[in-house]
Amino acid sequence: MDADADTTDDLSRGLAAYVHAVATALDVPVEGTTCEVSDTATAYLALATRLASYPEHDLMLVWSEQHGWEAAVETEPGVVTEVIAYFGDEPLPEPEQVLAFVRAIVEGRDWGGSRPAFSTVDNRHELAARSSRYITGRNSYS
Repeated sequence: MDADADTTDDLSRGLAAYVHAVATALDVPVEGTTCEVSDTATAYLALATRLASYPEHDLMLVWSEQHGWEAAVETEPGVVTEVIAYFGDEPLPEPEQVLAFVRAIVEGRDWGGSRPAFSTVDNRHELAARSSRYITGRNSYS
């Protein structure tokens, strides 16, 4: 197995465990989460909360290795989601920080994060190493 395949496998396991930790902090059931590592690494958390400014639309968190966490609303089926806020310059913030991000958005406070652009080539090895700390015997979901 080559090093890239090892990194993809490590990132898949680590990302699954990290997403589970974030979902636990946000009280999102496992059925409301997805994550995938292929050409790009992504994750999704469906939130039970709606925003006062979008009362008819579901709120969600989306994570990508290129931009980290962003909050968005699902507008219409088949239509691109509308991004409400970006976490900012930390690609793997602590689950409690993601919770604070969501609370700020729900409460209508300005989070102040901008859309970062992380290098996926340089970042994938670091993401695998950093997310691996969330892997334990009871929450390894690979």
